[in-house]
Amino acid sequence: MRELLSKAVDVSAGSGRAPMPRLLVQFWDDLCALPDDVRACLESWAPLEEAGFERMLFDDTSARSFIDEHFSEHHLEAFDHCNHPAMRADYFRLCLILRAGGMYVDADDEYQGADIEPMIASGRLHLQALCYDITSASMIDVTEALTDGSGSERIFYVNNNPLIARAGHPIIARALERSTELLLTANRPHRDLQSVTGPGNLTASLVEHAARKQAGHEPRDFELLTTWDDIAISKWPLSYRSDARNWRNWVREDTGEDLA
Repeated sequence: MRELLSKAVDVSAGSGRAPMPRLLVQFWDDLCALPDDVRACLESWAPLEEAGFERMLFDDTSARSFIDEHFSEHHLEAFDHCNHPAMRADYFRLCLILRAGGMYVDADDEYQGADIEPMIASGRLHLQALCYDITSASMIDVTEALTDGSGSERIFYVNNNPLIARAGHPIIARALERSTELLLTANRPHRDLQSVTGPGNLTASLVEHAARKQAGHEPRDFELLTTWDDIAISKWPLSYRSDARNWRNWVREDTGEDLA
């Protein structure tokens, strides 16, 4: 991942693919219990409707129906093995973007009003790059992390929020295939969201795909973002973050509440 981020790539030219659909998809597991502060984050994206975007909000029931309609029984079984809402959101977004294309954004992201047209028009997959510093146990700026000379104590990866891609993108296809296999073979109470359905799974799929592209001397069909915060920020605090609805708490099993 560090090499992918360090290597300068010309992304000024189009990818030769048609622009992706003007579709914004979001997810909250139970729309009958949608917190007001999360609803405010969702509504911050309403201005995109004036730019011709269709906004779609899924829950557990409608997400499962989408997978049942468009994918195999194995994918439906894998979705049913996701024992936390965040896992189901992770898995569903891969299915949705692979099938329909468009833009998936987490429900707790608040739109900041910046222009997203270049990402829609290019036809490439766009992924947010991140860096975790082990020594300080904190996230750090990717650009600074690449230039300050440190490296061995840092983990570079991509987030699975946002997902912006055309339908059928091979990285999304591989991430879905990989996640499905992991879910169907893992221990049922498995709580490792990062590697099974989340950013770890997507990063592994990206690196695998990029290696094949590089070996074949093919241009990239993806772009790594370092300025997504100009477009949207994940809001803190929100009411759900203090209980087991927050996957971080659930993974640590420190809330006394089990959503499995």
